Amino acid sequence: MREGDNLTLVSLFTGAMGLDLGFEERGFDIRVALDNNPDVVKTIKKNRPNIPVINRSISNVKTREILEVAKLSVGGATVVTGGPPCQPFSTAGRRLSVDGEEGQLVFQFIRVIREAQPRFFVFENVAGLVSAARKHVSFYSRIKKNKEELTPKERLGSAFERILTEFQKIRTLEGSCYSINWDVVNSANYGVPQKRRRLIMIGSRAGKKVPLPPTTHGSPSSLEVASGQKKPWVTLGDALKNLHDPKPEFLAFPRWGRYMKYIPAGGCWRDLPKRLQKEAMGGAYDDGNDGNRGGRTGFYRRLSWDKPSPTLLTSPIFKGSVLAHPEEARPLSVREYAEIQRFPDDWEFIDHIATKYRLIGEAVPIPLSTAIADQIKAEIEKPNPAQEEKIEA
Repeated sequence: MREGDNLTLVSLFTGAMGLDLGFEERGFDIRVALDNNPDVVKTIKKNRPNIPVINRSISNVKTREILEVAKLSVGGATVVTGGPPCQPFSTAGRRLSVDGEEGQLVFQFIRVIREAQPRFFVFENVAGLVSAARKHVSFYSRIKKNKEELTPKERLGSAFERILTEFQKIRTLEGSCYSINWDVVNSANYGVPQKRRRLIMIGSRAGKKVPLPPTTHGSPSSLEVASGQKKPWVTLGDALKNLHDPKPEFLAFPRWGRYMKYIPAGGCWRDLPKRLQKEAMGGAYDDGNDGNRGGRTGFYRRLSWDKPSPTLLTSPIFKGSVLAHPEEARPLSVREYAEIQRFPDDWEFIDHIATKYRLIGEAVPIPLSTAIADQIKAEIEKPNPAQEEKIEA
């Protein structure tokens, strides 16, 4: 790294700090965190009391104030990170899309980037944003229409197209535009014991795209793993084998939890006795006569020790996407959630159990954020050709 480089980070929509802890691990100084959720503030203050926190909606905070709290000038931040609320774009959300109130928050993030002029920015969100429409149309209504019958706002991908265009229009003080690189990545490919797909976007003020971090892990059946080029995915068993959690903290299953005793590790509703399947599934039951049997595998799901966890949700006790312990009569515990996301062992989450699940489930896995930090740091440490020519002269 060149002399005089000071790695500074401004965190927006901070949440449980999953996206930021990887940067901190790589030497970045978190100068300010911004989040309007009081539970987030409590967690940050408990674990990182020296980080200044702005506890208001970003819509009501001027960029000037963010920089003042961070003790930075325009152009002084190395990186700005943020993941605006993803509910509008999630397949499990309310499908408000980019024209909904929460969807508009992404443009507040863009506003801060435009005004703060960081050297880099990292934007993350749910994978569903890439195919989201600006105006939601139900699945059944959509399949009844030809593509030509949909309005531009109703077409899949129209929300992301608008967002990407706005990112690409951000101009630097020098008059050029930020270089943007993005992709949907699987966290399991970065050593996370969880199959979790996220949209990652990296912007650079220097006019050159920053590559997404190279993957280090892969499916055990892949050629790259078989040839030794990559490590196999980290399994749930690998992640939890050394966890000390003598009094696991968890939410109890609702009444339907009585069916879980019939499900083996790695199983789901299809493993229930035939006599109980229709009763347990209710309106979601599929008798297989229409050829659709085989889906809905999240119902009454019990996890497997020898595979990565599915995506951690904001709660492990939704019947249609349950995250049950492979052996015990309970969902994954709060500490197991945190271990799968690779939070530090001493990291504490504040408030009610349901709040703890939500904060952890919404976070970016730490190994993924570390990989992104490594990639940006590598860009910073690259020699500056113009500077080298000046030294040689």
